[in-house]
Amino acid sequence: MVAEVVATEAAAPTLDGGNTAWMIMATILVLLMIIPGLALFYGGLVRTKNMLSVLMQVFVITAMVSVIWAVYGYSFAFTDGGSLNGYIGGGSKAFLAGITPDSLSGSIPEYVFLTFQLTFAAITPALIVGGFAERMKFSAVLAFIALWVTFVYLPVAHMVWGGGVLADLGAKDFAGGTVVHINAGIAALIGAILLGKRIGYGKEAMTPHSMVMTMIGASLLWVGWFGFNVGSELAADGTAGLALINTQLATGSAVMAWIFIEWLARGKPSMLGGASGAVAGLVAITPACGFVGPMGAILLGFVASLVSFWAVTSLKGKLGYDDSLDVFGIHGISGIIGAIGTGIFMSTSLGGVGYAEGVTMSSQVTVQAIAVGVTILWAGVISFILYKVVDVLIGLRVSEESEREGLDTTEHGERAYHL
Repeated sequence: MVAEVVATEAAAPTLDGGNTAWMIMATILVLLMIIPGLALFYGGLVRTKNMLSVLMQVFVITAMVSVIWAVYGYSFAFTDGGSLNGYIGGGSKAFLAGITPDSLSGSIPEYVFLTFQLTFAAITPALIVGGFAERMKFSAVLAFIALWVTFVYLPVAHMVWGGGVLADLGAKDFAGGTVVHINAGIAALIGAILLGKRIGYGKEAMTPHSMVMTMIGASLLWVGWFGFNVGSELAADGTAGLALINTQLATGSAVMAWIFIEWLARGKPSMLGGASGAVAGLVAITPACGFVGPMGAILLGFVASLVSFWAVTSLKGKLGYDDSLDVFGIHGISGIIGAIGTGIFMSTSLGGVGYAEGVTMSSQVTVQAIAVGVTILWAGVISFILYKVVDVLIGLRVSEESEREGLDTTEHGERAYHL
């Protein structure tokens, strides 16, 4: 009897102060990625007349999704959904019911875990705005994002991380290749196609108005990404250390790949290219960072950067869509490469941590491809429907007059600069 009690106590979750301290820091780092990181990265890439509109969209999305997450988002992503558990959680923790300061999620307080996951739920829809930047009504942005988080993000997060069908299938996504980057990339592509090209696209110069701000934003993304990737281990341990070195190496490799291919193709390496390469590498290593070895991370970042370069310089032009800030070309494409590449570079022969018993490289890659396909299909179909709903109710695009004047003044009554 005593032995049974001791065994029960040993199995019970206990608070780990070191893990808790790290996870609080990781949560803050991911928030840093969004505001100001992503906001400045995107803000610098648009024209002066639309700078504040992008900042406002990222800032307010972060606020809105925070509230949605507490009201029902966390519950539907991370609780048991009963007969629908394969696809969505339940409402048992809506309004954070039953959670107290003493509630634990593993070795950390549940409040810390749910806040960490909140930042993922916030950054994913904030990424989407780059696809339709400079031409969508602010009211439509908020309506679409609220619906998108509910009907796209929550089901995909549950399927991958909350015990749903993709988790049961054995899909590996350490920090959000499918849940965050492919999800956002596909939604951005659909939005870019449905809204149509910006006025003057392909005829007028639409160069970034401040590469200085974009570099600052990209740097904040790079730094904050360690919270994103390393924090996803939910502990301060050896796997967290593996995610740390992998994140740095994949990003460094991707930067070098992008600027060298740009140097060869265009004659000069650009700061925009360096920043784009960094994001491509960060995206690609996200699903893989806790599963692959350092040399695999270098190769993954290198390959993803080259393919994303092709996507934003050739594929976009050939297909004729106006993905303003290349969300699909970088997040979508590198997310796909990272998710499938995870299944390859997990192999111990390539320096990875290895597969579960009975799993081979080909079977893991197949599972990864299925997870990618499900995410693309779910995000694509549901996003299309939600854009159409918002278009009927509110209208997606600003007027031609407003677009020419700029969204800063027409949507928000302010200017980023007074020169």
